[in-house]
Amino acid sequence: MSDEYVWVIDDDQSIRWVLEKTLKQAGMQVNVFESADEALDAMRGNALAPDAVISDIRMPGSDGLSLLDQMKRTHPELPVLIMTAFSDLDSTVAAFERGAFEYIPKPFDVDNVIEQVRRACNSQKEHRNQISGAAAKVKVVQKPDEPPELIGDAPAMQDVFKAIGRLSRSKITVLINGESGTGKELIAHALHRHSPRSEQPFVALNMAAIPHDLMESELFGHEKGAFTGAQSTRIGRFEQSDGGTLFLDEIGDMPATLQTRLLRVLADGQFYRVGGHTPITVDVRIIAATHQDLEQLVEDKRFREDLFHRLNVIRIEAPPLRDRREDIPRLLKHFLAKAAEELGEEAKVMTPAFEAYVSSLSWPGNVRQLQNTAHWLTVMASTTELTAEDMPAQVQDSPSQRDVDWESGLRQWANRQLHDGHSDLLGIAQPAVERILIQCALNKTQDRRQEAARLIGWGRNTLTRKIKELEID
Repeated sequence: MSDEYVWVIDDDQSIRWVLEKTLKQAGMQVNVFESADEALDAMRGNALAPDAVISDIRMPGSDGLSLLDQMKRTHPELPVLIMTAFSDLDSTVAAFERGAFEYIPKPFDVDNVIEQVRRACNSQKEHRNQISGAAAKVKVVQKPDEPPELIGDAPAMQDVFKAIGRLSRSKITVLINGESGTGKELIAHALHRHSPRSEQPFVALNMAAIPHDLMESELFGHEKGAFTGAQSTRIGRFEQSDGGTLFLDEIGDMPATLQTRLLRVLADGQFYRVGGHTPITVDVRIIAATHQDLEQLVEDKRFREDLFHRLNVIRIEAPPLRDRREDIPRLLKHFLAKAAEELGEEAKVMTPAFEAYVSSLSWPGNVRQLQNTAHWLTVMASTTELTAEDMPAQVQDSPSQRDVDWESGLRQWANRQLHDGHSDLLGIAQPAVERILIQCALNKTQDRRQEAARLIGWGRNTLTRKIKELEID
């Protein structure tokens, strides 16, 4: 038995059981509580303080964030790991801002939990006096009733949320990598909104959209008479974003001469306007983004290596939509509601079969393509309830869309269920698979059962029996 002592706080008895069993098997001492209030009472009663705490967020009585606040006031060195099934950017950032050691989305991988708990215990023992519980309060420039600026429950998006949360008190330079349409500018906006600079300007500039001969003036401004047509002094983007954040999108398209000037600004915070002789000093946080492989551009001598290292202090990967399929229905529902509001149309409704269908597509244009499709469906779909036939032809018929890695998804699900202590996996999966196949086949044949049965590989009587057994409407 090790000397690592852990508290687990969750109102779900099955979660408490799984974590207690898992951590004890890993050699730790464990105490479990079904509410935050119960744990706080134990802490106030001079109970032996744990080396780490794992707590759910949403519980009856005091929630996990309230518990985190109180524990940080009385035991600022105590690492608290927050977990929840309701993972979004705001709650992730809130947890880190209030001093959470780690944020664990449910369903979790038990091996990962063990690793994080061990890291927390070691951190508490080795750096007890360095862990501060005084979390800086950062104003979020977002109305309470607005949707989150980033949406996603997939593990890949949770990694993005964690990175934003960890950087919420920093002005460090960030490089965002990702394919076109993955929401790199949204991530940059979120980094700004959840930073101490949130009250200051956020200025975005797309390097690929500006002619090279105008780019220097666009970034640094120019003095009156600096060149033909410069009839007045112009303030550049660096000065506009002084005190705030400058987002340089598609940084890989920046010409070599401008890369040198940018490097100097990053080094000393000073620059000259085009045609100017007086140095201008600014305090600007740089967030850069690209869909290109900057390392390869450096190898090809098309991007300065020293500038790359200046920009690549912290890197965030914006995941493609195909790597976060579980987010597709939620994203599309959000975009459909937004499109209906913008266009003054009735919001379209997705059936489970339609959700399964859109989740199976590859979406090479990523979130931007999904958003455009939502506008198309809002205008062009003939009925309120959407079917696969309502999708644009270019989305329906693209051969690349049909390569669905369902086996990988099933393998992930099975591993997660086994890690969480579940059994009878076939009893859970088989009805779900049959239900999806039936719904898709009926959707394809417009409820013609004979034809749907043939597509699945059953007789009509089998299909009728399955529909009844599975209570499919």
